Amino acid sequence: MIRLRRLIQPRKAAFWLMLALNGLSTALVWIVQNRNLSPIASVIVAVFAIGNAVLGLRFAWHLLNAPAENEDPTPGPR
Repeated sequence: MIRLRRLIQPRKAAFWLMLALNGLSTALVWIVQNRNLSPIASVIVAVFAIGNAVLGLRFAWHLLNAPAENEDPTPGPR
């Protein structure tokens, strides 16, 4: 079972990068939806938003697969 405490690791840079990228993706999607942009600008901003989301998910996956600092690295029941 995936433990959410693995995702929240403020001492690791991947955690802060994940938050920043996902926040930026949200802002970029908001810009595309609420501003009058040319079609090319909309596509460029949308591609950046999708790229940021993918990178943010990649950092989240990395954090979920790495043991938390206060967690025993050996899997198994306790």
